[in-house]
Amino acid sequence: MLVNAKEMLLTARKEGYAVGQFNINNLEWTKAILETAQENNSPVILGVSAGAGKYMGGFKVVVGMVNGMLEAMNITVPVALHLDHGTYEQAIECMEAGFSSVMFDGSHYEIDENVSKTKEIIALAAKQDISVEAEVGSIGGEEDGVTGTGEVADAAECKLIADLGVDMLAAGIGNIHGQYPENWQGLSFDALAAIQGSTGGMPLVLHGGTGIPAEMVQKAISLGVSKVNVNTECQLTFTAATRIYFEEGKDKVGKGFDPRKVLAPGVVAIKETVKEKMEMFGSINKA
Repeated sequence: MLVNAKEMLLTARKEGYAVGQFNINNLEWTKAILETAQENNSPVILGVSAGAGKYMGGFKVVVGMVNGMLEAMNITVPVALHLDHGTYEQAIECMEAGFSSVMFDGSHYEIDENVSKTKEIIALAAKQDISVEAEVGSIGGEEDGVTGTGEVADAAECKLIADLGVDMLAAGIGNIHGQYPENWQGLSFDALAAIQGSTGGMPLVLHGGTGIPAEMVQKAISLGVSKVNVNTECQLTFTAATRIYFEEGKDKVGKGFDPRKVLAPGVVAIKETVKEKMEMFGSINKA
């Protein structure tokens, strides 16, 4: 069964590793990520953006699919189903649909409104044992219509949100959604250290995990990051593997046009990417 992300992240924070959030986009992605987590005895967070939720038929459909897979595949590692970058209304909708964790992204509001709306979401989530992620300082790049310029979060504002009782906090430290440009300046570890100091033992979240060098990710984990989000890298490896399938003409051999065969190389690529990230984050055999 689904669990909220609170305990898995507190344990990760205490033991010095991070849990990966891998966004899902369809049945194949969900199955691949769950299989990889089970095979490597790793806790995992399945991220669902508003756009992906709509694509899959709605949040209730996503919950039904994931719960069905957990049972049918005999998944025993901790799995959280988490709304990624949700609005106030989407967070409520996901809680009602059966998500075990939600992110309310109020980073585009002035801090007072971010605080008030986050406080309301926390109160609603607490009644249903649902974990809550909040954000301060928008993450760079664009994801499903949510655009951030990549500013560095203010440590004092982070404390205001953390003190509300959120379970995890996403704070901008120069990270970017999508692929990083050549002139990217890297993560601001001074800012991360200040945020960690102002929020105590709060598990911190690193969005935009694709393309950040391993040594930077691991240093961020040592400074309190307990959750790292990965989406773009899975998309890139999936697309590349699928492209090769067609370039090699495998769709023209026998029943190679069968979508199950067409998508199979991409699924393998996702599993390889997810395992590589779990190794980097240190979550293998932590379930």
